[in-house]
Amino acid sequence: MSQTQILLEVGTNELELVEFYIDEADGYRGYYGINVSKVVEISRSQPVTAMPQMPHPSVLGAFPFRDGRIVPLIDISKFLNKGGVVSDDPRIIITEFNKTHTAFLVSGVTRIHRISWKQVEAPTPLLLEISGGSITAVVRLEGRVVFVLDAEAIVAAMNPALSVRMDERDDSALDRKYHIIHADDSVSIRHLVNDLLKKEGRFEVTQANDGEEAWKMLQQFKQEAEEKGMPITDIVQGVITDIEMPNLDGLTLCRYIKEDAILKELPVAMFSSLISTSLARKCESVGADAQFAKPDLQAISDKMYELIQARPAPSGTDHAHVAAQHA
Repeated sequence: MSQTQILLEVGTNELELVEFYIDEADGYRGYYGINVSKVVEISRSQPVTAMPQMPHPSVLGAFPFRDGRIVPLIDISKFLNKGGVVSDDPRIIITEFNKTHTAFLVSGVTRIHRISWKQVEAPTPLLLEISGGSITAVVRLEGRVVFVLDAEAIVAAMNPALSVRMDERDDSALDRKYHIIHADDSVSIRHLVNDLLKKEGRFEVTQANDGEEAWKMLQQFKQEAEEKGMPITDIVQGVITDIEMPNLDGLTLCRYIKEDAILKELPVAMFSSLISTSLARKCESVGADAQFAKPDLQAISDKMYELIQARPAPSGTDHAHVAAQHA
């Protein structure tokens, strides 16, 4: 199965989910999902070669893939502390995101579902704790609960070099800090982005759990600006958003912003593990000002700073003070 064969219309707030399952030794079957946009191929199990100093017991080894690539294979069941995949005919889901190929061993694959992001629910705090942060969303499909894996968090746990990162520098002494909204449904990503941008010192960050929450924030800021007779850029200066999010995805959020007569002044940067040539065109089609692949937060910070500074100077509002009021 190829990513290019399944492309959704831009800004429709839909996604396609590969549903798979994990059978446990006690007979329980758990259902899980992963975005089709991350899936390169689904195949039968194959022999793997052990890797030296494997970073986690769930890493079974590696196998050769296209163009001479060597792809690591992770047993999802072991990663979730469920003992290991139980199946006479398991499947391998080969993925590509963050410019990296990773394969996941599962008991079997059910089907592909095309659904609205409105059907996708954020996990409860208890579920996040139980799963170790490896579940990013929940979907109810055909009478069963499907847990959407935070594949980026799983891969970052295997290889810390693939987690969100920035250069070691400190711009906290800058005279002006800009207020931006950051939307991402991953708790781990939100914490990393907030901590790193705060340390860098260019931005004050208000975070949203998904696109819908970010859109509501923007509406509130817009109303406040209208009531005070000031431009929206006196209150908030930019938006950084993930693409995959419950309720309202990043592409649709960007389209809403760029179709709004007031909010369209704000630069919007997409920060996603899914950025590719085809997806970059989708980002451009909804008016995104920039798009960068995770985990390079430094690149998107630099670009957002450049985009904000390139716009007409606001009327003099103390941005750090305004941001603190809305954080």
